[in-house]
Amino acid sequence: ILPNPVISPERGSYSSNSSSSSHQLMLSKDQIQVHLPPLSPKEKLPPPVMKEPAPPVRQMEEEKPAELGGPNPLYEYTKAQDQQGEIKVESMEQPNSRRSNPNSRSLMPADPDLEVGSMVEVMSNPPLYGVIRWMGYLPDQKEPVKPIAGLEMEEEISAGTDGSFGKHRLFSCPPKKAFFVPLYKCRKDKRFVDNARRNSGVSNNFGSMETPDVLGNISPPVSLDVKQIEQEVCGKQKGIQGHHNSCYLDATLLAMFYFTTVFDGILYRPKRMDDLREYDEVKQVIKEGIVNPLRKHNYVRADKVMKLRHLLDKLGNIPGMMSEEKDPEEFLNLLLNQITKADPFLHIRSDNGGGTQHSFLYQLIMEKDERLVLPTTQQLFELSFLQMKVKLEERPPCLILQMPRFGKDYKMYRRIVPSLELDITDVLQNAPRECIICGDLAVFECKECYNQHGAGLNTIAFCEGCKDMSHKHKVRINHKWEAITVPQEYKAIHNEQRTIQQQNPTIPREKMELFAVVCIQTSHYVSFVKCGKGKDAQWIFFDSMADRMGEQSGYNIPEIKLCPDLSKWLSDDYQEEIMRRTDDKELPEHIRRLLCDAYMCMYQSPEVSMVR
Repeated sequence: ILPNPVISPERGSYSSNSSSSSHQLMLSKDQIQVHLPPLSPKEKLPPPVMKEPAPPVRQMEEEKPAELGGPNPLYEYTKAQDQQGEIKVESMEQPNSRRSNPNSRSLMPADPDLEVGSMVEVMSNPPLYGVIRWMGYLPDQKEPVKPIAGLEMEEEISAGTDGSFGKHRLFSCPPKKAFFVPLYKCRKDKRFVDNARRNSGVSNNFGSMETPDVLGNISPPVSLDVKQIEQEVCGKQKGIQGHHNSCYLDATLLAMFYFTTVFDGILYRPKRMDDLREYDEVKQVIKEGIVNPLRKHNYVRADKVMKLRHLLDKLGNIPGMMSEEKDPEEFLNLLLNQITKADPFLHIRSDNGGGTQHSFLYQLIMEKDERLVLPTTQQLFELSFLQMKVKLEERPPCLILQMPRFGKDYKMYRRIVPSLELDITDVLQNAPRECIICGDLAVFECKECYNQHGAGLNTIAFCEGCKDMSHKHKVRINHKWEAITVPQEYKAIHNEQRTIQQQNPTIPREKMELFAVVCIQTSHYVSFVKCGKGKDAQWIFFDSMADRMGEQSGYNIPEIKLCPDLSKWLSDDYQEEIMRRTDDKELPEHIRRLLCDAYMCMYQSPEVSMVR
């Protein structure tokens, strides 16, 4: 073959290069290209034959583009074949096959940057759009073997499945949305690639796994079993990608929005006259750029969080939000109080008549009780409210507790067990309470009786008769008690039920459910998050910077892991087991981080799923 072939302007003619002993026949585009061996010096070139047609080239049947209404054009199977365990794979040439039709568009090799989670379009007419959920080789795939992509499509198609192929389940998705194609038929979704390039004001070295904005209202994943959590939620490149000291922000955002709607009020509240001019922009960046992709695709790239950090830095009064280390409470106060002006969760009234304070979180402040060897958040919560002499005016939809620690180093208690349920009945100002002695409706409380009739604030509530009897004892005779305000309507209903039942009716307790714990160790924040509601819901561990690709110019790789035994370790039955393991290193890694590094615990009311 000539290194620089000389093509004669006349089709079908020979041409030679004086610097080479090879010859080449250049034919018309309707003919094949033939390469002849070198001629000996004595051989003469035959004259060109122009009238004899070139032999025809066998044409391959051209692939038909995918159609939304038809079966999967690349891989299809019938019921009969499915029953026999056989999958019919239509013949398809490799991208660089020499048998490919020269008149058809050449098939390009697969994009090496494509991976599970990539947003892609299938090269068809019209194009199909989806996200890669599985990559590999199909079972019993016939020659030529080529990598296959399992896509979850944006829209349902008649050829789609629920993630299964024949008798084999490769991933899970809604019915009629799974589509299997050769990987080389996929390319990055140009709709989002273009958007990323236009918005490249922030460094775009976050990896090839893009997360375009998701419009609409996306609910949190619900009713996920262990297998679904392992396949869809857990793994690397899951959760929110960290960048430039963003771990405090990533861990908090994932806890706030992934599996609960208690913070969704800030996503839907219409703009008011007193809101910032950029209010709608902030809401859009959080909802469509972070929350919706997280709930739908289980991943958010760092550039979306950087947009939020830019707005926080621009609109807030805390400098350094773009790159410096911050704490979760700084972010929460800035976002909820200053920028979105959300309704405060907590309305705290002082017993000293100092008025009502409104807040989004509560810092546990108390004098250290040396008797608490392994305190729970329930014990510390009650002790703090007792010593601070405050009450909650009403049941909050969300209760965020900051652990009794100061800075990143000092901890009041070496270990704290986050209570799976937080009973707030005894700190609610007008909540009906039960007498600790007889079980009737309590109308008095004596804070000086704390720990004298047992542990907990429920031991300081009395009916009138039991209050008088208890305080005849010489130890308690000088105690000062206070009246409990109970609505008259409730008193009437309670007395009526007691008359009918001939016994004291049960007084319900107000409890909140733990749904997230944010932890810190050596200035790095991570979070434990509950995948739904109820006692049987699983827990996951999230680290936005679990791994790293590349050095200074590289990017972080977030990771989510399943914590199947977390609820068991936090139950009352395991308190003795935890205390028996005096060395923290004897505890399982995730349990050790949860007990020793807890920074903030988040609780929600099971009946309250949305902020008012």
